[in-house]
Amino acid sequence: MKNLEMIRSKRAFIIDMDGVIYHGNQLLKGAREFVHWMENNQKSFLFLTNSSERSPVELSQKLSRLGVDVEPNHFYTSALATASFLATQHPGGSVYVIGEPGLIQALYDQGFTMNNVSPDYVVVGEGRGYSLESLERAVKLVAAGARLIGTNSDMSGPLEGGVIGPACGALVSPIELATGKKAYFVGKPNPLIMRHGLRRLNSNREETAIIGDRMDTDIQAGVESEIETILVLSGVTRPETISQFPYQPKHVLEGVFEIPE
Repeated sequence: MKNLEMIRSKRAFIIDMDGVIYHGNQLLKGAREFVHWMENNQKSFLFLTNSSERSPVELSQKLSRLGVDVEPNHFYTSALATASFLATQHPGGSVYVIGEPGLIQALYDQGFTMNNVSPDYVVVGEGRGYSLESLERAVKLVAAGARLIGTNSDMSGPLEGGVIGPACGALVSPIELATGKKAYFVGKPNPLIMRHGLRRLNSNREETAIIGDRMDTDIQAGVESEIETILVLSGVTRPETISQFPYQPKHVLEGVFEIPE
């Protein structure tokens, strides 16, 4: 279930990172060659990740340490999408954040201030700052009227050591359960972040493909945004689980190493 010529003909690519380009601190087979192929063929490309922890500069530096040099403008995160979305909803608002510097900086850059007393929003991303104390404060603030935002709905995700740990969706759940309020998630599979990606690529959906390793985020995002979907089996999805989903990818590859001629 793949058409390499159709894939290679696309002008632009939206690419997930963990499970597609690397695993933790291990570059995956053919990742370097795939990036070089895109550069040599004048393809537009954007690494779009649901992780909210790192800034584009930090992601660029991580790839550089793995031996692939890509400028920061080729990276986009759920933190940036969340901050951009909130800036359209409530310019100059205030937030209480559970998350890492990448998320906090993105919100600062969009003009938000930090507020742990009466914020407009409680914003939750991944991070090691998550504690019972921060959870209790978040519940109190949401119960008092702050709106609950999650950077992404992933229930689990890879940690640095290659271990699977709780992701944003799992960290938001206790706040939802305690308050009876549902979070709004901005990252994949929300088509909103895909439209942000297309604008950054200056591309339309017909000439773009999304490459990812997760059916419930990457492929669902592509299907809902009507963008060509490419599932790679170098990450979390196993071949036998693909048929369990009500939507299917257009192409299934072993990894990005198959794409360059």
